[in-house]
Amino acid sequence: MTGPQPTDRPPGADSSDPPGLVDRHDPAQPHAFARVVTAVRAGTAVRAVAAAAGVAVAGYGIAGLMAHPRATHPVHTLRWLLGGLLGHDVIVAPAAAVLGVILSRIVAHPYRAVIQVASFVSASVALVSFPLWSGRVGHPANPSVDPLPYGRNLLIVLAAIWTVAAAVMLRRAVRARRSTGRPGRSPR
Repeated sequence: MTGPQPTDRPPGADSSDPPGLVDRHDPAQPHAFARVVTAVRAGTAVRAVAAAAGVAVAGYGIAGLMAHPRATHPVHTLRWLLGGLLGHDVIVAPAAAVLGVILSRIVAHPYRAVIQVASFVSASVALVSFPLWSGRVGHPANPSVDPLPYGRNLLIVLAAIWTVAAAVMLRRAVRARRSTGRPGRSPR
């Protein structure tokens, strides 16, 4: 005996509609599908505005780079940008992936996200400030161009990042101990 087969599609849904979507044919939900479509269109509009703003800022930067070649050294800037792209794709991205896998294996769940965020922020700060703390800026004949101890300042910023991370992890440990009575356990 064959009858109607059970399905997870609402009655009246097209067979091409994936299961779980709002049924646009259901009279009980006349505006649900319209709300989904409106939300998708709003997201598309936000992405389009953000992309246009990004293109405008990049165009402004390129125009400034080309308008003042003696000050900006476009060839050196292009070499630095290409080196950054290659360095990211060859060194930074694989290292971040390996670090993520290692952290997922050795760090307990409630602390993993904190360590990952602190690592990401630390690496970002160190990479962005690399020209300063590596001594590649300034001029030997003019020591006032590079007057600050950038290496020391980087260490201060990194210490602040990891101090905040340690405080967050300590708070999570205390909260987990109170919730479960066992140290290091997530209250989930």
